[in-house]
Amino acid sequence: MTSGIRRPGFALAACLLWLAGCAQPLTRPELAGLQQQTAREPVVQIAWLDRVSWGATAASQAELARQGLAPWLQGQLDARPAPLPAEAQAQIDAMTISRTPVSQLVAALEAQRKAADALPDVEQKRVARQAYQQELTRLAREAQQRFLLRALYSPNQLQEQMTWFWINHFNVNARKANLRALIGDYEETAIRPHALGRFRDLLGATLRHPAMLRYLDNAQNANNRLNENYARELMELHTLGVDAGYSQADVQELARVLTGLGVREGQFEFNPRRHDFNAKTLLGQPITQRGLAEADEALDRLARAPQTARFISRKLAVYFVADEPPPALVDRMAASFTRSDGDIAATLATMFGAPEFAASLGHQFRDPLHYVVAGVRLAYEGRVVTNVGPMINWLNRMGEPLYGHETPDGYPLTRTAWASAGQMTTRFEIARAIGANGAVLFRTEDGAPLEKPAFPPLAGSQVVAALQTRLGAPTREALAEAKSPQDWNTYLLASPEFMNR
Repeated sequence: MTSGIRRPGFALAACLLWLAGCAQPLTRPELAGLQQQTAREPVVQIAWLDRVSWGATAASQAELARQGLAPWLQGQLDARPAPLPAEAQAQIDAMTISRTPVSQLVAALEAQRKAADALPDVEQKRVARQAYQQELTRLAREAQQRFLLRALYSPNQLQEQMTWFWINHFNVNARKANLRALIGDYEETAIRPHALGRFRDLLGATLRHPAMLRYLDNAQNANNRLNENYARELMELHTLGVDAGYSQADVQELARVLTGLGVREGQFEFNPRRHDFNAKTLLGQPITQRGLAEADEALDRLARAPQTARFISRKLAVYFVADEPPPALVDRMAASFTRSDGDIAATLATMFGAPEFAASLGHQFRDPLHYVVAGVRLAYEGRVVTNVGPMINWLNRMGEPLYGHETPDGYPLTRTAWASAGQMTTRFEIARAIGANGAVLFRTEDGAPLEKPAFPPLAGSQVVAALQTRLGAPTREALAEAKSPQDWNTYLLASPEFMNR
């Protein structure tokens, strides 16, 4: 018998194999069905890129073609730190929100507010208060700028998509109170690190961030003075869903669990003097912990509920697949969510590996944010935008300002929300701005002289060349009648085909 014999070099060989596996991980099982889909046709590659990333570019198409579809998707799901172009990173590094801890920002702003309120002269007080508001707005604008630069240029495009998805899911409106000072940190510390991780970790990070606690009024939630706002949205919008079978009594019990969770000097605080320590029952089961640990026990229960698995899976499918996603696909995603204990990347892998996903490519309507970012990525690839201000303005015009949705439900994700006649008129104007007047994206400040010409030669783009194979007759006719390269660009970016991803 030889089963017990250790051959020379066996341990070394096993170690080398293990190291090789670490360097190039085996493809996720959920993506196994894509191993045969090499996506050699550029139009197929572009369709995948338009859905999984913020929009296809020639460089991303070449990278997908080089790696193959399944390995490229795995790299996106298992995102590792990747640098932005130096010009983009320099803009981010220069921002106040990148250089100053949020606790210092909040302390300085609070001192500024108190100093303004203490001024005896009415006109001086008005000017000082206005300066305080302007500083809050400037910080929020920095967060918008940082988000757009990353969406435009990060190699980890799926992570950027999912950061926005979760920012929208766990929505806070930056215009409330002083949230403009907190929104950048909320995205950076509560959302982004967990965008492709475990849902439970993401849920806990949002619960412990001052932006969420202030937005949904939990900072005012105390024993004998309940505020149910956060408890209700935590169940209805963040986890179980509105039709999950919980009761008003469950909302009240969860609100009691959350008493004492608040904000002090811009940071999370648990104040035991404000907490209800009496016995509680949530979703038919007693809460066994006491104090702050009650919140973690409640989050564990909510995150692992079957209703949460289905609610989150369906919302992901609406975002990535269709306004009315196939129930069988949602079922498989929910099973993956449950099996993996809420692993977001595993749930997405199940979706990406599904035939229903491949069949949906090219048919998902772009909301304003996807439309603007995809247009700029396509038009100005290889040249880093130095002024994303026009992009922020375009989003405001189309009704989807970053961090600007007033109610906790976030922006809608469906075609009907964004496909109105007025929206299409505005998009035509923005298509012209991107395709014919792009110099505004490259001046360092508003009012500076424009660089001429600054419109992209889209007709010569290899991505556009591949896209033309799927253009309908009306779009082809419009392009043929274009009187200038600027008109050609405008007609392409305003075409029905470019409205979809």
